[in-house]
Amino acid sequence: MPDPAVERRTRKRQMTRQAISDVATRLFFERGFDGVTIDEIAQAADVGRMTVFNHFPRKEDLFFDREDAIRDAALTALRARDRATSPIQALRALAHRLIDTPDPTFPLFDGTCRFVQTALASEALKARARQMRDEFVQLLAAALVEDAAAPKDDPDAHLAAGLIAAAWTVAFMEAHKLFAEKDDLDAANRRFLALIDKGMAGVEAALAGSAYAGAA
Repeated sequence: MPDPAVERRTRKRQMTRQAISDVATRLFFERGFDGVTIDEIAQAADVGRMTVFNHFPRKEDLFFDREDAIRDAALTALRARDRATSPIQALRALAHRLIDTPDPTFPLFDGTCRFVQTALASEALKARARQMRDEFVQLLAAALVEDAAAPKDDPDAHLAAGLIAAAWTVAFMEAHKLFAEKDDLDAANRRFLALIDKGMAGVEAALAGSAYAGAA
């Protein structure tokens, strides 16, 4: 049976983390990522400097605070898929679910313009985004290897992971660009899914005959 005291501490920690994140996001949007210090975030959130670092080891983590949720969604889609569905098809289906049933915790386009603009204006954030993409590719490759019971250094798994990450990145950025220009969410969604579909078709063609393109 869950311990009520532990649950209270967990809720309090989650609330503190969210409050710090909300304050940091507001300041980053107002003044740019590089124009805000950790001390200013701590003061605005009414917490100590070390409390901020206890929740967010790096300043960049305050900005990309939803990265874990996005990564987990991809890995869950892979692991929980119907075994008649290939890993590549499962990640294509995830993109369609995110459009058909938007998740309020990480909207794809509506409400993300300031986020993307702030990220593109900071060399530190662009560098961290590249690092996170590389880390995700490694995690996805490991998950693909585990799923297929393949050798850890299977080059096909690393190729699949890299191509999937590239397809998602291009689809998101192109759809965001269209939304920023036209303020048309439906058009952005259509562009995102069209590029996802093309990208995943390309990945399946490149990996034809492998465990990653065929059904289990």
